[in-house]
Amino acid sequence: MVDNPPPVSPFSEPERKRTDRSGRRSARRRATRRDATRRRRTTSALPSPLARARTEADAGRFGRVRPGTAAMARGGGGGCCPPMDLMRSEAMQLVQVIIPTESAHLTVSYLGELGLLQLKDLNADKSPFQRTYAAQIKRCGEMARKLRFFKEQMSKAGISTSAQLTEISLDFDDLEIKLGELEAELAEVNANNEKLKRTYNELLEYSTVLQKAGEFFYSAQRSAAAQQREMEANQSGESSLESPLLEQDTLTDASKQVKLGSLSGLVPKEKAMAFERILFRATRGNIFLRQESVDEPVTDPVSGEKVAKNAFVIFYSGDRAKAKILKICDAFNANRYPFPEDVARQLHAVQEVSAKISELKATIDMGLAHRDNILKNIASEFENWNRLANKEKIIYHTLNMLSVDVTKKCLVGEGWSPVFATTQIQDALQRATLDSKSQVGSIFQVLNTTESPPTYFQTNKFTLAFQEIVDAYGIAKYQEANPGVFTIVTFPFLFAVMFGDWGHGVCILVSTLYLIIREKKFASQKLGDIMEMMFGGRYVIMMMALFSIYTGLIYNEFFSVPFELFGKSAYACRDPSCGDAATEGLLKVRRTYPFGVDPVWHGSRSELPFLNSLKMKMSILLGVAQMNLGIVISYFNAKFFRNSVNVWYQFIPQLIFLNSLFGYLSMLIIIKWSTGAKADLYHTMIYMFLSPTDELGENQLFPGQKTVQLVLLLLALVSVPWMLIPKPFFLKMEHERRHQGQQYAMLQSTDDSVVAEMGHHNGSNHHEEFEFSEVFVHQLIHTIEFVLGAVSNTASYLRLWALSLAHSELSSVFYDKVLLLAFGYNNILIRIAGITIFICATVGVLLVMETLSAFLHALRLHWVEFQNKFYEGDGYKFAPFSFALISEEED
Repeated sequence: MVDNPPPVSPFSEPERKRTDRSGRRSARRRATRRDATRRRRTTSALPSPLARARTEADAGRFGRVRPGTAAMARGGGGGCCPPMDLMRSEAMQLVQVIIPTESAHLTVSYLGELGLLQLKDLNADKSPFQRTYAAQIKRCGEMARKLRFFKEQMSKAGISTSAQLTEISLDFDDLEIKLGELEAELAEVNANNEKLKRTYNELLEYSTVLQKAGEFFYSAQRSAAAQQREMEANQSGESSLESPLLEQDTLTDASKQVKLGSLSGLVPKEKAMAFERILFRATRGNIFLRQESVDEPVTDPVSGEKVAKNAFVIFYSGDRAKAKILKICDAFNANRYPFPEDVARQLHAVQEVSAKISELKATIDMGLAHRDNILKNIASEFENWNRLANKEKIIYHTLNMLSVDVTKKCLVGEGWSPVFATTQIQDALQRATLDSKSQVGSIFQVLNTTESPPTYFQTNKFTLAFQEIVDAYGIAKYQEANPGVFTIVTFPFLFAVMFGDWGHGVCILVSTLYLIIREKKFASQKLGDIMEMMFGGRYVIMMMALFSIYTGLIYNEFFSVPFELFGKSAYACRDPSCGDAATEGLLKVRRTYPFGVDPVWHGSRSELPFLNSLKMKMSILLGVAQMNLGIVISYFNAKFFRNSVNVWYQFIPQLIFLNSLFGYLSMLIIIKWSTGAKADLYHTMIYMFLSPTDELGENQLFPGQKTVQLVLLLLALVSVPWMLIPKPFFLKMEHERRHQGQQYAMLQSTDDSVVAEMGHHNGSNHHEEFEFSEVFVHQLIHTIEFVLGAVSNTASYLRLWALSLAHSELSSVFYDKVLLLAFGYNNILIRIAGITIFICATVGVLLVMETLSAFLHALRLHWVEFQNKFYEGDGYKFAPFSFALISEEED
């Protein structure tokens, strides 16, 4: 790893701004003169556009780059992309592009396909409606609305779009016209179909009314005929005293008979009772209502929904009663239909309605087939049109971020790009000039700036998930050391320490390999939230599974069962009576077990104390090692940024303090393991602080241990004021030197740490008064945080021991109390139930809940205990203008 220091601007902020403005003005003047010269030359014999572009490229018109920048670009690896380096982010540069108006659209399109330029919004003070291309964006929004309309129609018709993307020959204007024509045609077809469907549903209801009302009248006629025959039979005999006195007159006097009107139709079944009550009350009972439910729900012509209805026939007398009935029918959404009284006319109406229904059915089917043909044609090109519409909208949004030159003949843009992408951006500008046949080429130049660049790491599908774990905590500052490099190994390893079981690791590995083998299929599918998260982290889970198998072999646990994979146990029983009693009854009869924990420990009475001691001490060793790694990385950060203040007054005292206490504890653990001593490390560390001059007695592990402890304790005490006091005074002294006329000399002769620290405490205003109290308080907080954190962070690593023990004990409980207990019964049903419960408990608790728990704890150890030793994480991510990235976000 080679750390190159970041370039330092040779200008102060005011001079840089003046230089940038003068550079822009001179560039515009040169562009204007070249434009005028080219226009004059067009009247004479001109070479071909390609030859003219080559001449301009040879003259250097398409890009001006500082000599140092070109060298850095070549040093970055050359070719398409430089070699991937995750330790430091890519070297970035602030660039300016001046694009002629006639080639602006094509240039931005090519830059979007390249995806290596992050443009700034130079029109942030303008509202969206005041920008240059607001009208074009409005047109794009209208096209997007039409495409959404087409998608809704295709979804209703059950037509899926074609996922195959092809090149289309339509441009923006032609696509706008075509979409407008298709929308108008589809809207007209839909309107006609709606009208036809409403008429069709009305005819269906009318047919139902004719049927039900015909049954009413037919039954009424039969009843009336029977009554007539009965009355005629009574008249032929002698009249009795019980006969009505006026019956004879009523039957014979036709002038006294009342003419009744009738109304028929359908009313919703849920409103039928209320409908009948309101009619009775409104007419005071002077009506005759007959209702009957329709067998099947009918489609309402107005709402288009299936509704259960009742057919009704109302007989009334008088126009006032009719008017009331009509109003009540309208209020209850009762559809009325005419019913002829004559039987011949009834039959004619039934035949006519049936013929119209058949005719409308055929017409509707033809209309739907025509609509489906239109939608199928749209579906075959929908993705291409949608891609083009989105692309155009993005291009015009980007063009709105560029500022318009005073001549209104070119657009000026500023943005960040990786240094290695200089040649590629220049090639894109040149191609856009050639393809647009512009007479004026684009200008590319690198600007000097003191602004902090964005952070850009080139990742692949394997390293992306690990980098996102780090980015979730905070984006790395520009070119500071990236924890993602170490996270690739340390994160799955710490997870595996808590999840050590090679049987569980194999289960997770098999499921992850399934996702990896079929990743192309899953990448093209729409996955759920949980599945999407698992698929995105498939390589992280694979590494976690591999390390879990490794630590599981060390712990010698396969679903909590030990195996003699690497040879026989080193111990054997002294006599048959020892059984699984204790280690005192065992004799060492062979060489030490070659790899991992000897299987004889599992199941013995000493298993828990032994594994407790092993895992607890191992957790401390791993924690101290990782925290030391974080402090060492802070040294490389300080050297890279030429920050000698942090080297002498942060790195060295932190390293001394941590290792004087917990580095010494780690050394004692290793010595105790190596010598087999029975010293009590708890008492050793406690009395190192409480009684440093007392004799160690049986807790002494090596000669001169007391003297070593006194020296380490003294170093730990000295390192605290070493971290606290010198740095604020040094920063104050350098600030005073800066404001005594040594600003420019200091940038070249003094450490960059002064500039960084002063910029950190004073903000962007370089003339702000130095607040010594603020700096001192900040350093005091930092010192207290590290001193207390050294203790709390070391204790926090004991979670490795706790979760590993919990995982092992849970696995042992499920195996002993479920599986073995079930197999103790000579009953096949109990055994099957035991296997089922064991599998469900293993998958649900150990493979899902324990995996998530260990993942979160490993995440905390990296974010809090490891990264806070060196990682600032106050940068911002490089977000280039890229069509590929935007399409992924939309998906």
